Formats: sequence, C-alpha cells, structure tokens
Amino acid sequence: MTPDAPPRRAPAFVPVLALAGITVSLQQTLVVPLVPQFPRLLDAPAADTAWIVTATLLTAAVAVPIVGRLADMVGKRRMLLVCLAVLVAGSVVAALSTSLVPLVVGRALQGLATGVIPLGISLMRDELPPERLGSATALMSASLGVGGALGLPLAAFIAQTADWHVLFWAAGGLGVVVLVGVVALVPESAQRAGGRFDLVGAIGLAVALVCLLLAVSKGGTWGWGSATTVTLVVVAGVVLLAWAWWELRARQPLVDLRVSRRRQVLLTNTASVVMGFSMFAMSLVYPQLLQLPTATGYGLGQSILVAGLVLAPGGLCMMAMSPLSARLSAASGPRTTLMLGALVVAVGYGVGAAFHGSVWELVVSSIVIACGIGLGYGAMPSLIMAAVPVAQTAAANSLNNLMRALGTSFASAVAGVLLASLVTSGGVPTEGAFVLVMLLGSGAAVVALVIVAFVPRQRPVPRAVTEPVAAPAPEVGPASLPLVSGTVRHRGAPAGGAVLTVVSTDGHQLGRVRAGEDGAFAVGRTGTGRAHLLVVQWSGIAQAEPMSGTDGLVRDVDLADPVRAARTAPAGARA
Repeated sequence: MTPDAPPRRAPAFVPVLALAGITVSLQQTLVVPLVPQFPRLLDAPAADTAWIVTATLLTAAVAVPIVGRLADMVGKRRMLLVCLAVLVAGSVVAALSTSLVPLVVGRALQGLATGVIPLGISLMRDELPPERLGSATALMSASLGVGGALGLPLAAFIAQTADWHVLFWAAGGLGVVVLVGVVALVPESAQRAGGRFDLVGAIGLAVALVCLLLAVSKGGTWGWGSATTVTLVVVAGVVLLAWAWWELRARQPLVDLRVSRRRQVLLTNTASVVMGFSMFAMSLVYPQLLQLPTATGYGLGQSILVAGLVLAPGGLCMMAMSPLSARLSAASGPRTTLMLGALVVAVGYGVGAAFHGSVWELVVSSIVIACGIGLGYGAMPSLIMAAVPVAQTAAANSLNNLMRALGTSFASAVAGVLLASLVTSGGVPTEGAFVLVMLLGSGAAVVALVIVAFVPRQRPVPRAVTEPVAAPAPEVGPASLPLVSGTVRHRGAPAGGAVLTVVSTDGHQLGRVRAGEDGAFAVGRTGTGRAHLLVVQWSGIAQAEPMSGTDGLVRDVDLADPVRAARTAPAGARA
C-alpha cells in the first residue's frame, strides 16, 4: 500500500485520533472545579494540594518531546497505545485515592499521556492522502483547545452532582474507549527513524523543563525574588545551554536543533508560545469574572457550572473551525491562516476588555477568541510538517506542542501575579486586573501575528539553481511548477551534487536533477503519472522520501547515515 492510496480505515481513524486528543486535553481542566475543595477533601494544606495541578504540568512537559522521539524510532501507534494505557492507569490510581500522595501520582501519570496529540498529527501525515490531511490535522490540533473548553462544565457538573472520584473513573473509562478504538482502527505507520535513544539529551531537557516550570508555576507562592525561584531559573538556563551544546554534537539527538532552528520551524514554535499564552488567558479570567458576586459591581454572580457553560460554545467553535482552517491553508498557505487566527484572537480579547458586563457579552467574546485559536492551531502542524523530514514528524510536532504548553504556563503565572496583586479592599481582583489580563491576551496575539509575518512564504525554488542529470524529455504540466523543490543537506551542511529522482506510483521516472553546490534543487516534470517517491543519492547514501502526489511540493531533505537511511527507506526505494 502506498502513501497515495490511503488505508481503507482512514475515514474511521481520524475521529478516533481526534477523540484521543480531546480525552487527553480534558485532563488539563478535569480538577479545576475541585481545586478550592481539595484541602478539605484530602485534609491537606492548600500549598500541598496545588501539586495536583503542578504534577500534571511537569510530567506533560517532560514526556512530550521524549515520546515524540521514541515514536519516530519505534512506531507512532505503539507509543500512542503506551500513552493511553498510562492515562488509564493514572485515572484508576486517582479514582482509588483517598489521600494526597496517590492522587498526585495519578495526576502525574495522566500528564505523561499529553504526547497523544502530536502523535495523532504525525500518524495522519503518514497515512492520509493530501486532500484529507489538512482538515484532519487541523481537527487534531484543535482538540487541545476543545477538550480544555469542554472539560470545565463537564467536571463542574460531575463535581456538583456526584462524588469527586467519579471524575477520574469517567476519565479512565473514556481512555479505555479510545484505547480500544486505536487498537481496532488506527494502523501503524511505516515511517521509522531508527537509531539510538539520546538518554543524556532526555535527562538534560527534563531537568531544564522541571526547573523552569517549577519556577513559573510556584514562583507566586515562593516569591519571585526568593532564593528558591531564582536558583531554579538559573539552573534551568545553564542546563538548557548545556543541553543545546550536546544536542548539536550528538549523532542522533533527542531534538534535532539543526532542523528546529530553520526559520519556518523556529518562528512557528515561537509563535506557538505566544498563542498558548493567549489561549489560556481566557480560561483564567472568564470563570472568575463570572463567579464573583454582583456586589463588586463587575462580577456576574454565576455558579461554576454556568461559568463552564459559557466557555463550552468556544470549544465547539474550535472544532468547527478545523475544516475552514484547512481550506484557508490550502488556498492561501498555513502562514496566512495562522496570521488570521492571531488577528481574530486579538479582536476577541479586545471585545472582552471593552464589554464584560453581562454573560452574553462574555459568551460572544469567548466564541470569537475560540474561533481564532481554532484557525491558528489548525495551521501550526502544516507549517511544521512542511519544514521537517518525514522521519522527524512526531518529534517536531511534539516540540511544537511543548511550546504551546510553555505558553499556557507563562499565562498562568502572569495572570496569577496580576490578579493577586491588583485587589480590592475585600481581597478580590479588581475590574482593572481582569481587563489588563485580557489586554495582555490581545497583545500576545498581535505579537504572534508579527512573528508569523516573518515566516517565509513557500515558493518554488527557481530551476536555475539545479543542473539536469540527463537531457529532459518534453515537459508535461505547468512549466512554472516543479514536482518538488528545496534543499538537501547532510549533518547540517549542503549536500552539493546530490542526485534527486522522482518516481511515480507505477515505478516510472518523472524527473531527475543534480542539486547545486548549495544543496538547492528543483525537480522538473519530464513524464506523466502521480509522484510517489523522492529518491536522493549522494556520497554513498541512498534515501527515499514519500511524496503527496501533488506538483509544487516544497521539501528540505536531511540525509541520514547510510545504515540508518537503508533502515528507514520505504521498501519500494530499497528494491
């Protein structure tokens, strides 16, 4: 079966993967309604019960890049099943707990499953035909926001009508349903990177992320200028620099920084941090504003269930925006879609800052913000996948997911400081504090828009940079559109003189060129048929990359070492 002929199960596994993403993102808001009650329920200090939330944040940040790399090595479906099994186990541990420690352990295990969303996106890239890939990845990416928005009202309803343990039994049951669906309907990808796992890199990144996120999440409690907070920030910075030094020299790094520092990948990940900030600011501000008593003059006096229901339509809108995001990306490019999404988010927060005196005004504002997030989050995977090799899809998407998570952590810290410092005589946040956080959310979206504006447009590389290997036959198709163009590199250096051949689904050659000294190439069409493989040969290395079958593809190729290339090349290319 070729990438151009998708599995018969393709229509079924997309909703299964989307449900898996929603299930995992539900864990982020699952305990929010119970946070004020945990000290009483568990007979523990509030400072200790805060670890119920913090533990999930820390394990998620550490697990996402590690799971992504392992998925590229041993199989994406396999790691997806591992993540879901861990989520079910964590839910059961939490559901059976009656004290703080086992509940924190269960929540930490739930956080380890966060890698499901980038794994789902990567599986879709490997298994779906081009015409379905955009809408499917947009839906999977948006599931991060959908689950977060829907989780609050669902959790509030269960917490008000049943024992709190039911929350975790429900999460575990949903995890089992998704696990069975993946076993039955999701195929394993043939794309493997192979190689060895970078244990040193994994430990270094884990230490840096734990220190950074501990400082961000607990700095308000410990004091931002306290010795503990400052020490954690310094350690995080030093370890991160040492980790980057190691990754640039490792033969098989945990995160390929040479790929990650490409302009398109770097700017998209940077924008993801800022967009993550914008997304989470709404979840922090709107529920509080809705629940404050009307006696304050700006509070709306609603229950937590009503507050959650206000955000629920936004979650549905994120899902509805997925196909629109895919269509916009197909017509104008994911760069334009992401910029539009950031603009819509900025407008939504502006509406909220100006009009927040009634429930319906906040509903309108949250829907506008959610629509922008749905557009933007749907475009991010397309930008990432267009700039990384197929064998690094899971790791690259996982890193992008991590960037979003860092943005939400920073939003939580900044909003927490502002809402705790700008208070009335009664000790509740002032109206100005809420407005300021909303304006920061709007400003962050504008910053994301500016960052994305510098992402390079995907234009075909001029043919003048390449040299035909043999006299081409009369060209078939549009003269201005090559089959595929980009740059070929080996260990970060241009692979000048590499020979690139495009092969059709029936094994015929569609075009062949020799890359220039700078590694740039553009393969012109010299035959008829649907493009299937891009075969690259250079200095004893032979490597094949699947193609989508659509002319005008822009793809950079990173050549692996001969043993690894032979292991990861599709069977048709090795024959």
